[in-house]
Amino acid sequence: MAVKVLVSDDHHVVRVGLNAMFAGTDVEIVAEAASGAETMAQVARHEIDLVLLDVRMPDGDGLNVLSRLKDEKPDLPVLMISTFDNATYMARSVALGANGFVLKDVDKETLLSAVRKAATGEMVWRREDLRRVTGALSTPRMPIDVEVTLTQRESEVLHQLAHGLTNKQIAEALSISYETVKEHVQHILRKIGVSDRTQAAVWAVRQGLV
Repeated sequence: MAVKVLVSDDHHVVRVGLNAMFAGTDVEIVAEAASGAETMAQVARHEIDLVLLDVRMPDGDGLNVLSRLKDEKPDLPVLMISTFDNATYMARSVALGANGFVLKDVDKETLLSAVRKAATGEMVWRREDLRRVTGALSTPRMPIDVEVTLTQRESEVLHQLAHGLTNKQIAEALSISYETVKEHVQHILRKIGVSDRTQAAVWAVRQGLV
C-alpha cells in the first residue's frame, strides 16, 4: 500500500526533486503546497498519511504550521525537512510534536525510511539530534506558570531567536546593534531561568509565544 504524502516546501525545485526521488517507490506524493495556508488547505482536501514539511516557509515558518497541524490533526504524522542543521529548529520541532527532522542533503534510502516509519506514527529522531536538544527540553529552573515580564524589545528579540535567527540576523531584522541584541538575549535568559538560546526557544513555544 502506498504511503500518501503531502510535500510542503516553498521551493519548486525541491518539490520536483522529491517527486523524482519518490518515483517508482511505495511513497506517493498526492499533494503539494508552497505556503502554510496551502498546507492547511491541502490537508483538509486530501487523505494523507504524512506531511513532509519544510522548516522555513514564506508566510509564517513551517514550525508555526506544525503547531497548527498538531492542534487541528494531532494524529497526523509530520516529518520536518530543512537545509539548516539548527538545534533551535530541532528543539522546537520536538516540543511541537514532530515525528522527526531530516536534512535536505540526506540520501534517498534514508529519506524513504524516515517517511515510511513516520507515516506509521513512529518517531524517527536520530539519537544524536535528541542528545543535542535534551538540555533545551528539560524542566526549566523557573516554573512554566510563573509570569515573566519582558520588555517589548525583549519580546521581539525572543520571537526572532525562537525562529532560529542568529544575533547578527536579529540585529539586522530589528535595526539595532549586535551588542544590544547580545544584551537583550542575556536579560531574556536570566528572566526566564534558562541557560541558552535553544532552551529559550522551547520556553517560548511552551508559553505559546511563537
